[in-house]
Amino acid sequence: MGTYNPVMQKATLAAVESDAHGLISKRTAELDGVSVTEVTFAVGARWSSDLKDHAGTDLCELPHVAYVVAGTLGVRMADGATEEFSAGDVMLLPPGHDAWAVGEQDCRFLEFSRGNDYYSA
Repeated sequence: MGTYNPVMQKATLAAVESDAHGLISKRTAELDGVSVTEVTFAVGARWSSDLKDHAGTDLCELPHVAYVVAGTLGVRMADGATEEFSAGDVMLLPPGHDAWAVGEQDCRFLEFSRGNDYYSA
């Protein structure tokens, strides 16, 4: 089991400046050893349209572990598999995907990570 800071910690996402690329924005709160990122895909947002050039890859090559707070996110993997994740869903996305906001509501999710080690306990 990893080593954790035994002291309670608090961060306020609303106090963190947002970083936007096209119709996708994010803000990250850092705690000791854990990052929590609020990601918003506005209506019409698509990773391959809004972030592809910034990332420099054809698909998103980062893994994601997240809880969908609002709206619906559509995802297509490199192998063609598709899924939709809606408010209340928990998602684990491996690298190699495109994603987009579905419908007429922004999709917002909270992503949890430990540095670049998204899957470790």
